[in-house]
Amino acid sequence: MTAPVPAVRIEGLRHVYPDGHVALAGVDLTIGPGERVAVLGPNGAGKTTLMLHLNGVLEASGGSVHIGGTPVHRKALADIRRRVGLVFQDPEDQLFMPTVAQDVAFGPANFGLRGPELAARVRQALAAVSLTDEADRSPTHLSAGQRRRAALATVLACEPEILVLDEPSANLDPVARRELADTLRAIDATTIVVTHDLPYAAQLCDRAVIVDAGVVVADGPIGDLLSDSDLLGAHRLELPWGFVAPGKIT
Repeated sequence: MTAPVPAVRIEGLRHVYPDGHVALAGVDLTIGPGERVAVLGPNGAGKTTLMLHLNGVLEASGGSVHIGGTPVHRKALADIRRRVGLVFQDPEDQLFMPTVAQDVAFGPANFGLRGPELAARVRQALAAVSLTDEADRSPTHLSAGQRRRAALATVLACEPEILVLDEPSANLDPVARRELADTLRAIDATTIVVTHDLPYAAQLCDRAVIVDAGVVVADGPIGDLLSDSDLLGAHRLELPWGFVAPGKIT
């Protein structure tokens, strides 16, 4: 039986910023369809730079990125950006229209959806994040957690095959964190969570990849990686006091 085409295949990916900073120094990573993978690492490790290569926001200095077998390059960007949805850390980067519904409609409309089909797509996305009743409100009047879910809805409305979230739990209170986690667990898509919030990653993902100094330094079941205190310490990661990694027996 033929093996399924990876959702994401990254080979030898390098990125050097104009000032000479090497953010990615040769990343190799394969993610299968339907996997939920946490990309962990300290600040400055290259996590966000890696994320921005997945739909061509940044252009690689070397190596390659394939999405479902399609190489990420300029001629394929429209297709890639339809298939890979990025949810940025700051919802303000994705919420700029007068109402939540208009924000959610913006992406699919940009991809050519119109009329009843567009309206249905907006309703479905808002329902998925439990914001149906907020459709006609201004995003500026939403709570931090609601804004984060509204930003997620703007991406879900495009029905991406791959969902990539940058620090989704940042600046959320405990209830908003739980509500967002519940929403994300219910979404049927290959999911990549880029974060240094280890407990939140454990809530959402079965597999983890640790990135440091622009390379992948560990890859495996998230419980195994989070149970390895020496590994975490070597890469400036730390679990909060009292947290028990998934699968670890104390």
